[in-house]
Amino acid sequence: MNQTIRNIAIIAHVDHGKTTLVDAMLRQAGTFRANEQVADRVMDSNELERERGITILAKNTAINFEGGKINIVDTPGHADFGGEVERALKMVDGVMLLVDAAEGPLPQTRYVLAKALEAKLPPIVVINKIDRPDARPQEVLNEIYDLFIDLDADEHQLEFPVLYCVAKQGTATLDPAQPGTDLQPLFETIVKTIPAATGNSEGALQILVTNLDYSEYFGRIAICRVFQGTLHAGDEVLISKRDSSLQKTKITKLFTFSGLKRTETTETTMGDIVAVAGVEGITIGETITSVENPAPLPLIVIDEPTIAIQFSVNNSPFAGREGQYVTSRNLRERLAQELLTNVSIRVEEMDSPDTFKVLGRGELQLAILIEMMRREGYELMVGRPEIVTKIVDGVRMEPVEHLTIDVPEEHTGVVIEKLGPRKGEMTKMHNHGSGRVRMEFRVPSRGIIGLRSEMLTETRGTIVMNALFDGYIPYQGEIPQRPTGALISDRAGATTTYSLNGLQERGILFLGAGVDVYEGMIVGEHSRDNDLDVNVVREKKLTNMRASSADDAIRLVPYRALNLEQAIEFIADDEMVEVTPKSLRLRKKILQANRRPKRYEKVEA
Repeated sequence: MNQTIRNIAIIAHVDHGKTTLVDAMLRQAGTFRANEQVADRVMDSNELERERGITILAKNTAINFEGGKINIVDTPGHADFGGEVERALKMVDGVMLLVDAAEGPLPQTRYVLAKALEAKLPPIVVINKIDRPDARPQEVLNEIYDLFIDLDADEHQLEFPVLYCVAKQGTATLDPAQPGTDLQPLFETIVKTIPAATGNSEGALQILVTNLDYSEYFGRIAICRVFQGTLHAGDEVLISKRDSSLQKTKITKLFTFSGLKRTETTETTMGDIVAVAGVEGITIGETITSVENPAPLPLIVIDEPTIAIQFSVNNSPFAGREGQYVTSRNLRERLAQELLTNVSIRVEEMDSPDTFKVLGRGELQLAILIEMMRREGYELMVGRPEIVTKIVDGVRMEPVEHLTIDVPEEHTGVVIEKLGPRKGEMTKMHNHGSGRVRMEFRVPSRGIIGLRSEMLTETRGTIVMNALFDGYIPYQGEIPQRPTGALISDRAGATTTYSLNGLQERGILFLGAGVDVYEGMIVGEHSRDNDLDVNVVREKKLTNMRASSADDAIRLVPYRALNLEQAIEFIADDEMVEVTPKSLRLRKKILQANRRPKRYEKVEA
C-alpha cells in the first residue's frame, strides 16, 4: 500500500471554528454513512470540552481524498494545554492556521504557531466566518502577516496560501469575492502545500509515541507516528524508555485511523499515524524500534510547569458524605493515572502522606483536572495556586506571562490601575477605533492569580483576557493578595434567612438559606480587609408578639455562587477549597476560630 499520507495539525484560538471545520471536512470526504447520526463538534468528545466549547485533548482523525489520506490532528487553543500541543506538532508535516475574520489572530494562536514555526512546518492560513457582518478579512490577513514576522518566520513560511471559509456551511474559496460551494479548494491546497510523509519503509524501525488512550478490552493504546520502517502485528520489538533503557515486547494489535474510527490493520504505512495496543507501561515520548537494529528517536521536550497546587485528602466535618473516593490511596492512584497520559503535569509527594503537590502549566489546566476528578466521584481539598520559581546563576527567577487584554475604551484606566501593584508592565496599546482597546502587558505569573474575577467585576464583564507563558524574570518582590477578608461561620448548623439578612451589608454572601455549614467554613467575602466570624445559623426567637409569618417578607440579595476556577482564585494562603462531586465549599485551613491566627499576624509558611 503506497498511498500518499499528509499529516496536518489545525491551530486556532478558542471558538474560532476549528472543530466545526473538521466536522465539515469529515462530512464532505464521505466519512459518515448517509443515514448516520452525527453530533455537532464531533471532535470534542470529552464531556467537559462540549460544555466549555474548548478543546483540551489533542485528538486525531483521518479523511481520504483522491486516493491519498489526510490525517488531521486537532490541537488545543489554550496555552495551559501546551503539553498536548508540543506532542501534536511532532506527528505532523504542516499546520493549518484558522483565524476568525472579525477577531483576527488572538493570543492562544500565537503560542502554538510559534512552536510550529520553530519546527519549520509549512503553514496554510484559513480565514473563517467571512459571512459575519463585522468580518474584515483583508485587515485580518495583514495582522496575520505581522504575527508571522513577529515570530521570526522565514521567507518560505511567509509565502503561505490563504483560503476564505465559512465552516458552518462547509465552503472554502481562494478569492473572497467569489463565494465557495464546498471544501474542495481546501483539500486541494492541503495536498499541494503539505509535503507527503517521507521516510524509508525498509529502514530501521522508528515509531514515536505521541499520545495515549485506554481501552477496557486492550489495556493501554499508544498513538504513534511512523517515521521509518514497517511494523507488523505480532512483531517482537524494543521500546526505548524515557530513561534510555530498552524493553522487549510483542505487538498484539495494530490500528489505523479512518474518520473517527480505528480500523484493524496488519502492517503500518510509511508516515501514517497508527494506534498500537497491548504494550504494557509505554508512555508518551518513547520510541518503538526493532530488536536487531535499535534506533531510538530523541525524546519530546515539554515546557516546564509554572504553577503548583496542593491536593490533599478532605478532612472537613462533611468528608465522605458525597464522594466515592476519599482516601489518600485513591488520590495517589488517580494522580498516577493522570501522569500516564498527561505529560505536562508533575506530582510531588509532600511531608504529609495525605498531601500531594501537583505542578502544571496554568490554573485552567489544573482546574480542568480537579473538575474531571470531581465528576469521577473524588473528594479532595485544594489550596491556593503558587508559582514555581527556579534559581539561575544564584538569582531567584519567576515565570512571567504575556497578558493580552481587550476592553471597551472607558475601562482602560481601571485595567492599568489594577495591573500596577501586580507588577504589570505595558508593552503595547492599540485602539481599533471600534470602541475597544487592545493592550499587552508583561506580568509575573503570580500577579495573574485571582486577576480574572477582579477584572470581570471592574469592567462589568466586558473584558477579554488571555495570558501566555513568556519565560522567566528575576523575582519581583511582594505582590498584594486579595484585599478583602472572609465571613466565616463560627458554628455548625443550617443557614437561616433571618441570620443571612443581618449579614448582607457586611459583604457578599456565597450561599443562600437552608445550606449546611460547619465551623471555619467561609460563607462570604467581607467588605473590609479582616476576617469576621459570624453566626449564620441563628434563628428568630418566636413569641406571641412575633409571628413566624413575618419571616416571609425578608428578601435576600442574590448570593454569588463561585465556580471552581473562581473559588481557586479567591482563596488566600490560609484557606482551601473543599471539592466534592456535588458541592464546592471554601474553608479555613484551621477550622477552630480560637486556634486560627488573625489575618494581620504574619502567618509563617
